[in-house]
Amino acid sequence: MKAITLVNRRGGRAGADARDRVSLALTAAGIEGPVELIDGDQLAARARAAVDHGAALVIAAGGDGSQSAVAGALAGTGCALGILPLGTLNHLARDLAIPSDLDEAAAVIASGHRRRIDLAEMNGKIFVNNSAIGLYPLMVLDRISQQVRLGRSKRLAMMVASARTLWRFHDQRLRLTVNNGEQELLDTPLLFVGNNDYRLALPAAGRRQTLDDGRLCVMVMRRKGVLGLLAAMARALVGLTRPDDMVRLDNVRELRVESVQSRVTVSVDGETCALDWPLTYRILPGALTVIAPIPGA
Repeated sequence: MKAITLVNRRGGRAGADARDRVSLALTAAGIEGPVELIDGDQLAARARAAVDHGAALVIAAGGDGSQSAVAGALAGTGCALGILPLGTLNHLARDLAIPSDLDEAAAVIASGHRRRIDLAEMNGKIFVNNSAIGLYPLMVLDRISQQVRLGRSKRLAMMVASARTLWRFHDQRLRLTVNNGEQELLDTPLLFVGNNDYRLALPAAGRRQTLDDGRLCVMVMRRKGVLGLLAAMARALVGLTRPDDMVRLDNVRELRVESVQSRVTVSVDGETCALDWPLTYRILPGALTVIAPIPGA
């Protein structure tokens, strides 16, 4: 089997020897081809170039941000994505039942089993996991600032960022238009849009059982005071979300989000960006070919 492998030099657990470790795992699995160490912001362009030159398989070694960048470049092309999870959380790999162990993940790629899965899109930007408006992206911005300025660990910085953001945050008034029809006007601290359905209850909290359902997962957090928000977030972290914490919108294939504000900070697969309103989310059924274990096997 031949492939082009792109290693994000700063992808989560990558480390200084990431390229060597990836090369060894691929060689042991019988996978041939160049292994390139690349900056994260160059992954999409390099993947597009590989497709233009006829590549049938591009392997992304990194975290969810790396997988998302390469997936966006491969969407709709027929070129398959192979996943070597080197990130901190590796949500996409986990939901596809791809092992976190590098050698085992390489063996999955060598098996060659191809699946078509959905992608989601927000204002033309493709994502594999989820996007959020409100509390979460502001927490991420604060966390990154602390890591850069103060050298704090990701976990500690996020704890501090969560407390500060909750204390300062005010609800946003949003107008939601679902599938170009029904409209809702609401005030919320958090809007979550996922690529396929996310579970909220144990034992599968934060996981997806399918990635080919053809629907967005849209959840709106109910208005609460600071203490109520803290309690709701704590329940979400341990998989004990209550019905009065979130409102779930069903059968959403397209979602338009509007606000009276001029700009909005959005998180997309863990990365943040500032955009003009409105935001339009769409599901892209079967847009990506991945190499992954057979579901249920």
